[in-house]
Amino acid sequence: MATTIRIAETTRPSHTNNADEDTASNPAVVEDGIYNMRSFIRTATGSSANDRDGIYNMRAITRTFSRSSSKDKRGFKGGEKEAEDDDPGLRQSGDFKSKQVFHGKLLLWLAYQSIGVIYGDIGTSPLYVYSSTFSSPPSHEDLVGVLSIILWSLTMMVTVKYVLIILRADNNGEGGTFSTYSLLSRYTNITNRDPREASLIEMKRFVSFDLESSGRHLRRGLENSIFAKTVLRVIGVLAVSMVMSDGVLTPAQSVLGAVQGLEVVVPGISKSTIIGTTAGILICLFLIQPFGTSKIATTFAPIVIIWLAFNAIFGMYNLAKFDHTVLKAFSPGYAFMFMIRNKTEGWRQLGGILLAFTGVEALFADLGAFSMRAIQISWLCYTYPCLLLAYVGQAAFISVHPEAYSNPFYNAAPPGTLYPALIIAILAAIVASQAIITATFQLLTQIMKLSYFPQIKVVHTSKIFHGQLYVPLVNWLLMIGTVLVASIFNNTTSLGNAYGVCVMFVTFFDTCMVSLAAMFVWRISPYWIFFPWLTIACLDGVYLSSALTKVPVGAWFTLTLAGVLATLFILWRFGKEQQWAAEAADRFPTTTFVKKQDDGSVQLADAYGGNTLSSIKSFGIFFDKGGGTTPPVFSQFVIKLVASPQVVVLFHLRPLETPTVPPENRYTVSRLAIPNGYRLIVRHGYNDEVITPDLASLIHDQIRNYLLRSNIPAPLNPVTGATPNHEPEAPNYPVPAFTTGIDFSNNNSTPTHSVPNDAEPSLYRSETSSSQDKKRAIDEKVLTDETRSRIVKLDEAYEHQILYIIGKEQMKIKPGTGILRRGLLHCFLWIRENTRTKIANLRVPMERVFEVGFVKDI
Repeated sequence: MATTIRIAETTRPSHTNNADEDTASNPAVVEDGIYNMRSFIRTATGSSANDRDGIYNMRAITRTFSRSSSKDKRGFKGGEKEAEDDDPGLRQSGDFKSKQVFHGKLLLWLAYQSIGVIYGDIGTSPLYVYSSTFSSPPSHEDLVGVLSIILWSLTMMVTVKYVLIILRADNNGEGGTFSTYSLLSRYTNITNRDPREASLIEMKRFVSFDLESSGRHLRRGLENSIFAKTVLRVIGVLAVSMVMSDGVLTPAQSVLGAVQGLEVVVPGISKSTIIGTTAGILICLFLIQPFGTSKIATTFAPIVIIWLAFNAIFGMYNLAKFDHTVLKAFSPGYAFMFMIRNKTEGWRQLGGILLAFTGVEALFADLGAFSMRAIQISWLCYTYPCLLLAYVGQAAFISVHPEAYSNPFYNAAPPGTLYPALIIAILAAIVASQAIITATFQLLTQIMKLSYFPQIKVVHTSKIFHGQLYVPLVNWLLMIGTVLVASIFNNTTSLGNAYGVCVMFVTFFDTCMVSLAAMFVWRISPYWIFFPWLTIACLDGVYLSSALTKVPVGAWFTLTLAGVLATLFILWRFGKEQQWAAEAADRFPTTTFVKKQDDGSVQLADAYGGNTLSSIKSFGIFFDKGGGTTPPVFSQFVIKLVASPQVVVLFHLRPLETPTVPPENRYTVSRLAIPNGYRLIVRHGYNDEVITPDLASLIHDQIRNYLLRSNIPAPLNPVTGATPNHEPEAPNYPVPAFTTGIDFSNNNSTPTHSVPNDAEPSLYRSETSSSQDKKRAIDEKVLTDETRSRIVKLDEAYEHQILYIIGKEQMKIKPGTGILRRGLLHCFLWIRENTRTKIANLRVPMERVFEVGFVKDI
């Protein structure tokens, strides 16, 4: 059973009584107490012009900050090696996510998979575009005009805007409006970040002189405008919310439409049968999601490929047999003539025409699951030509049979192909939902990274394609939502009225976000961007204004749902920023609050009382999620209990977006500025198992080998000839022969060691998963006295008692907080408490877990 203690007051220096002094003492904290990366960098890196306005270098920030604040004013003697935290490798370039690039067969396989996921929605639009646009048999002129708008909408809105331009605005391979916002936040100072995770974000802000003068002024105005930064934040959140809102609607719309197609074969089928069948298919669709994007896409791709082939073949047949003159619709003049001739009615009909490219927002959001090149290949080489032929062929048939507009696909099917077409159409409509389901998983993962949603379980479903994700909780919530929507609306006409508005909002948001990325990331002059932006924005605006006419008859549902989701996301982000402000005073190097005396004892700094720390004979492991400095649980433990374990290990977990991290790159050990204090950073992939019952054994062996590598006298080190007084960094030195044979490729493996004959008994030990009686030999002649002393203390503490020390931070609302703010914080705290990882989920012996609870005011 875990032990728990509670500490009620906050950790602050005894002489500090106000926020101003906290801010003054910690350059990383700005007025509101939240870490501001730009201020952090300027304070930490000095007055260099390039540093002040250049690219953020996270490793340089940390090392400069920690080292400059760890000498002289902390009470250490200048010649002691423990005068500062030794933290090599706390941040490495490999920690940052990098975009996967595929070539050859893998790229073609990915393009094949993308057809099965991305184009289900866009690809099934030929089923209902003409019937949604016209309410009566059209004239030949109107038919050609609508066809021209469809063809040029697919060309401008999908091919040019998204496939050729917007897909390039990825954030390390991730797509969607929010990913573009994340990309902008890496190149401009428009957001605050979680201090625990900021070190995992690679900042790349260009120096001012690398931008056009107009772009430089725009960036400065954006960064200095609270209103502009708030608008960008709201746009990013609303875009995610609207795509997820469509994620509830699209599966219900597509599956219900497919099942309603059975009325062609069974005219007397009942409404309850249709709804029941729809619900069953939807449940099956969500039940297969845990198999992963790759398997689902490989299975669905043949269905979509055959469906698109049917459309292309039908189109060529009808074009040759009926009216080839509809090809003149490729001239955009007929689109303008249609709008001029029909005026308001033509504008209203755009609400039906836009269904031809609904799903394009999911195409961008699904970028992370595939890649830009794969999507470009699958769209340009197959999907786009097939859809053009489909719409042209249907128009050719309707030109001769105007009444066929009500069900163009089935009516235009060549003789003898109706039943095969019906079967493949139903299957294609069912799998059409996959695009939005996959996009929802991608987008929710993105907003969790920027702390707009609580951290929930995310499953990576492929070892090859790192961006393919599955989120269990979201999957089941989507399933419940789509079944309810299908049952309540119960027909595609009602659902169709609710469809399309969110799509057009998202496409407009994408236009604006990518235009900003072009200026600040691609460094294109605003003058070159303005007219293309104006052209596309006008197209978005025309379609959006037409779609808004659907709000009273059904679109209010998706907008309301999107508003609820956006409110939840913004509420969580608001609460997290208040939490970061409350935690800011606890984030500092160990040298800030402890100092070593001449007699070797350790005491608190004068600001914290100056008391000597008692030593607890134990091997204390302090957990930290990511972190760039001392975990708050350690500072709380030491300052409030005025005690410290005999051996202290700050255990940092740094998750990387890769399946696995090689054993040789997984562990980084360094020393703290307190005696017998160490920092262990574990870099792990999403398939690596890190927290295991024998975790303490692994940590002990890693620290022990670090001491052996880093304290070898010069005669035994042929690489640099370093002496004991100039301790080298551990990763640069080979392990000598007497410590070889250790294999950490498996956390449960048993380390083995070669043993020389003249081993010293007191240093002769080893830890295995099955026994603690085997011995490790170390030749006393090759060890310094300091190393020998450290190893003895390490072994003694480990053998006596192991403690896994975990922090559980509680938040309390400050007295006097306003009613509105108090209500928002209460909601945040309730969500936080019910989404936190429980201590029982920690896979270590519970009798060794020591939970330190402390309370912070927000």
